[in-house]
Amino acid sequence: MKHEERVELIDPGCQDIAIARQAELLGISRSSVYYVPRVSKADVQTMNALDEIYTKRPFYGSRRMKDELADSYGIGVCRERVQRLMRLMGLEAVYPKKRFKTSISDPAHQKYPYLLQDLVISYPNQVWGTDITYVKLEPGFCYLCAIIDWFSRYVIAWELSETLDNAFCIEALNRALETAIPEYHNSDQGSQFTSAPYTDLLKSRAIQISMDGRGRCFDNIFTERLWRTVKYEDIYLKSYQTPREAREGLTDYFQFYNENRRHQSLDRQTPADVYFNHQNRSSSNKKVEHITTQI
Repeated sequence: MKHEERVELIDPGCQDIAIARQAELLGISRSSVYYVPRVSKADVQTMNALDEIYTKRPFYGSRRMKDELADSYGIGVCRERVQRLMRLMGLEAVYPKKRFKTSISDPAHQKYPYLLQDLVISYPNQVWGTDITYVKLEPGFCYLCAIIDWFSRYVIAWELSETLDNAFCIEALNRALETAIPEYHNSDQGSQFTSAPYTDLLKSRAIQISMDGRGRCFDNIFTERLWRTVKYEDIYLKSYQTPREAREGLTDYFQFYNENRRHQSLDRQTPADVYFNHQNRSSSNKKVEHITTQI
């Protein structure tokens, strides 16, 4: 295992094993845990291009990404560099076979089965999904985590971070749980979502934990659609300069997305309309049935 992959296995939120001991077990120095790799201006330019390519064609692996960078952006880089930057961005090619591994899974963390096969999603707070995406800034980048209600497409909570640790994901989950308690929570098997502090929050509220299996390319499709919408309608248009500016802009956008943006799949209703108006209705209600989704 490469040094950078071992570093990503460190869980700063683990209360049972100190960071120094985790580093010792993984055979790395403690100082390397706190090291933030320097990213050159050229790397940021390449990462921003990779983000645009991935948003349009999430099924592209590192080979196709390399070719597209050269053909459409005039950026000539080797495949190894593309792979390194994709890992840093948290990107993985989406297709039903062995995939490029980017969201590093910690072997020490418990994994959970996918529970949503053939489940009919018929009311709010039945299933929440979460994921992380790369957010380009003019001088750099940050990461966005969001929790979305699958039935209504309502964004329950979101958070930004300049690093890929689990703290901002836990913050988003805590704020989401102030709104409601879902029956199921679905995520990938990344270390942010398999860490004990994160899963303990779910278990303490008797929420069933579902995780995407390898090779399952559509398990979290609602969140993937959200990322595409947010990037094309806000991030790519605004060219945010700083994380603070991105936070302010995304606050406005997510309010628009939830309360004003009508969805054809929701019978031209907004996510907020569906989420709040149908929370207390029976799943047999005819108005609910026509927007029921089967996974």
